[in-house]
Amino acid sequence: MTSRLAALAVDCEQPAAVAEFWCAVLGWQVVEEDEEGVSIGPPDGSWPTIDFLPVPERKTVKNRLHLDLRADGVSTEEELARLRALGARPTDIGQGPDVSWVVLADPEGNEFCLLSRTVQDVGAG
Repeated sequence: MTSRLAALAVDCEQPAAVAEFWCAVLGWQVVEEDEEGVSIGPPDGSWPTIDFLPVPERKTVKNRLHLDLRADGVSTEEELARLRALGARPTDIGQGPDVSWVVLADPEGNEFCLLSRTVQDVGAG
């Protein structure tokens, strides 16, 4: 037997606000919310979830773990515009100018990447 990924935990100052951002990005929903944090997950109830847990300090250094996203059903350019409209902002973590992905940050500065190939591109190739 092996282990199964149950949740990804994200420390943040404002769990509800960061959870709301990620629900909009992923099309997920809040599955649990209390004083210990906010958990979001896919609408079908599958795993994993992302748990946003309150901490008093601000993020100060580059994440050692991040999410990579692919556009699904739209072009990468359209998805980048949507993510920026939701509050994502470009960020520099030392990537070169010729990388094929875009590095963004969520409202509390947690980095994530939008990869150049869409879900459909990957499925076709």
